[in-house]
Amino acid sequence: MTGQIEGIDITVPPSGSGCVECDAAGGWWVHLRRCAQCGHVGCCDMSPNQHGTKHFQSTGHPFIQSFEPGEDWFYNFTSEEMYEGGPELAPPHAHPLDQPVPGPSGRVPADWQQHLH
Repeated sequence: MTGQIEGIDITVPPSGSGCVECDAAGGWWVHLRRCAQCGHVGCCDMSPNQHGTKHFQSTGHPFIQSFEPGEDWFYNFTSEEMYEGGPELAPPHAHPLDQPVPGPSGRVPADWQQHLH
Protein backbone atom coordinates (compact mmCIF):
# COMPACT_ATOMS: atom_id res chain seq x y z
CA MET A 1 0.00 0.00 0.00
CA THR A 2 1.69 3.19 -1.17
CA GLY A 3 0.70 6.63 -2.38
CA GLN A 4 -2.79 8.03 -1.99
CA ILE A 5 -5.39 5.41 -1.25
CA GLU A 6 -9.12 6.12 -1.29
CA GLY A 7 -10.40 5.70 2.25
CA ILE A 8 -7.14 6.67 3.94
CA ASP A 9 -6.38 10.22 5.11
CA ILE A 10 -2.85 10.42 6.52
CA THR A 11 -3.43 13.92 7.92
CA VAL A 12 -6.22 13.08 10.40
CA PRO A 13 -5.09 12.38 13.98
CA PRO A 14 -6.76 9.68 16.09
CA SER A 15 -9.87 10.67 18.05
CA GLY A 16 -8.21 9.90 21.38
CA SER A 17 -6.34 7.25 23.32
CA GLY A 18 -9.29 4.91 23.80
CA CYS A 19 -12.50 3.71 22.19
CA VAL A 20 -14.74 6.75 21.73
CA GLU A 21 -18.00 4.96 22.55
CA CYS A 22 -16.61 2.85 25.42
CA ASP A 23 -15.08 5.94 27.02
CA ALA A 24 -18.39 7.80 26.73
CA ALA A 25 -20.29 4.89 28.31
CA GLY A 26 -17.69 4.00 30.96
CA GLY A 27 -16.98 0.71 29.19
CA TRP A 28 -13.81 -1.20 28.41
CA TRP A 29 -12.09 -2.88 25.47
CA VAL A 30 -9.56 -5.56 24.58
CA HIS A 31 -7.67 -3.98 21.66
CA LEU A 32 -8.08 -0.70 19.80
CA ARG A 33 -8.54 -0.01 16.10
CA ARG A 34 -8.20 3.35 14.33
CA CYS A 35 -10.23 4.37 11.29
CA ALA A 36 -7.72 5.36 8.63
CA GLN A 37 -10.17 7.82 7.07
CA CYS A 38 -11.50 9.89 9.98
CA GLY A 39 -9.34 8.86 12.96
CA HIS A 40 -12.17 7.31 15.01
CA VAL A 41 -10.71 4.97 17.63
CA GLY A 42 -12.94 1.99 18.33
CA CYS A 43 -12.61 -1.35 20.07
CA CYS A 44 -11.82 -4.64 18.32
CA ASP A 45 -14.21 -7.47 17.52
CA MET A 46 -13.09 -9.46 20.59
CA SER A 47 -14.30 -6.56 22.76
CA PRO A 48 -17.85 -6.67 24.16
CA ASN A 49 -19.15 -3.83 21.97
CA GLN A 50 -17.11 -4.15 18.74
CA HIS A 51 -17.18 -0.41 18.04
CA GLY A 52 -14.49 -0.55 15.32
CA THR A 53 -16.67 -2.72 13.10
CA LYS A 54 -19.81 -0.77 14.03
CA HIS A 55 -18.04 2.41 12.89
CA PHE A 56 -17.38 0.82 9.48
CA GLN A 57 -20.99 -0.36 9.26
CA SER A 58 -22.35 3.13 9.98
CA THR A 59 -19.87 5.15 7.90
CA GLY A 60 -18.55 2.85 5.17
CA HIS A 61 -14.97 3.92 5.99
CA PRO A 62 -13.13 0.85 4.69
CA PHE A 63 -9.74 0.82 6.42
CA ILE A 64 -8.72 0.40 10.04
CA GLN A 65 -5.24 0.24 11.48
CA SER A 66 -4.23 -1.37 14.73
CA PHE A 67 -3.92 1.23 17.49
CA GLU A 68 -1.75 -1.07 19.60
CA PRO A 69 1.91 -0.26 20.34
CA GLY A 70 4.28 -1.97 17.92
CA GLU A 71 1.59 -2.91 15.38
CA ASP A 72 1.11 -1.16 12.03
CA TRP A 73 -1.16 -3.53 10.10
CA PHE A 74 -4.24 -2.35 8.20
CA TYR A 75 -7.49 -4.18 7.47
CA ASN A 76 -9.91 -3.44 4.63
CA PHE A 77 -13.48 -4.24 5.70
CA THR A 78 -14.75 -4.03 2.11
CA SER A 79 -12.35 -6.55 0.59
CA GLU A 80 -11.62 -8.39 3.87
CA GLU A 81 -7.88 -8.05 3.13
CA MET A 82 -5.15 -7.64 5.73
CA TYR A 83 -2.02 -5.60 5.02
CA GLU A 84 1.21 -5.89 7.02
CA GLY A 85 1.79 -2.14 6.70
CA GLY A 86 0.76 0.93 4.78
CA PRO A 87 1.04 4.68 4.73
CA GLU A 88 2.06 6.37 7.96
CA LEU A 89 -0.94 8.01 9.58
CA ALA A 90 -0.80 11.17 11.69
CA PRO A 91 0.53 10.58 15.21
CA PRO A 92 0.08 9.20 17.74
CA HIS A 93 0.20 5.71 16.26
CA ALA A 94 -0.96 3.79 19.33
CA HIS A 95 -2.59 4.19 22.72
CA PRO A 96 -0.23 5.18 25.57
CA LEU A 97 2.24 2.46 26.57
CA ASP A 98 1.03 2.57 30.18
CA GLN A 99 -2.57 1.80 29.16
CA PRO A 100 -3.20 -1.89 29.93
CA VAL A 101 -4.69 -4.49 27.60
CA PRO A 102 -7.53 -4.99 28.16
CA GLY A 103 -8.19 -1.46 29.27
CA PRO A 104 -8.54 1.09 30.47
CA SER A 105 -7.28 0.61 33.99
CA GLY A 106 -10.05 0.53 36.59
CA ARG A 107 -12.88 -0.32 34.17
CA VAL A 108 -12.10 -3.91 33.19
CA PRO A 109 -14.24 -6.40 35.14
CA ALA A 110 -12.52 -9.24 36.98
CA ASP A 111 -14.36 -11.75 34.76
CA TRP A 112 -13.48 -9.92 31.52
CA GLN A 113 -12.62 -13.16 29.68
CA GLN A 114 -16.27 -14.23 30.02
CA HIS A 115 -17.32 -11.19 27.96
CA LEU A 116 -15.13 -11.76 24.87
CA HIS A 117 -16.52 -12.35 21.39
